[in-house]
Amino acid sequence: MANNTALLIIDYTNDFVADNGALTAGKPAQVIESAIVALADQFITRNDWVFLPTDVHKPHDPYHPETKLFPPHNIADSWGRELYGQLASWYTTNQKLTKVIQFAKTRYSAFAGTDLDLRLRERQIDTLHLTGVCTDICVLHTAISAYNLGYHLVINRGAVATFNPQGQEWALDHFANVLGAKIID
Repeated sequence: MANNTALLIIDYTNDFVADNGALTAGKPAQVIESAIVALADQFITRNDWVFLPTDVHKPHDPYHPETKLFPPHNIADSWGRELYGQLASWYTTNQKLTKVIQFAKTRYSAFAGTDLDLRLRERQIDTLHLTGVCTDICVLHTAISAYNLGYHLVINRGAVATFNPQGQEWALDHFANVLGAKIID
């Protein structure tokens, strides 16, 4: 890895991962916890960037399209929006590092309505390693946006998860065969 590389840890929150989360992917998301934290440690050790785009919502927002699709989740200032498990501890330890940046996002893609592209270009980052949940929703939409903006993509198969195996396999295939992503184990 070089300094033109960044790790994105997408939506790894209690609501998406914990057994009692409002919109949990459950065990598949819990299994990837140590892989995500290990990658975050690798990136910090190599002086690379770690971004944590984190979904945030208002309860029953009539203007947000997800309100009609999903139960309330990742509500601002709630337990559900807090980072899950070991990642929460990792973030507490590393949040003051210059190269660790958590930011709010309100759409599936970490690029939609955020300054992520600007931040990446300022830092001359051209390669993104995507991790987190859900593989076939927020990770996928972030990957599509990144592809359309000209970023190189790397997906660690053991650091992404979703609700169902079919969605997982479809998204991994799409990353590789439509977005040209490098899939690693």
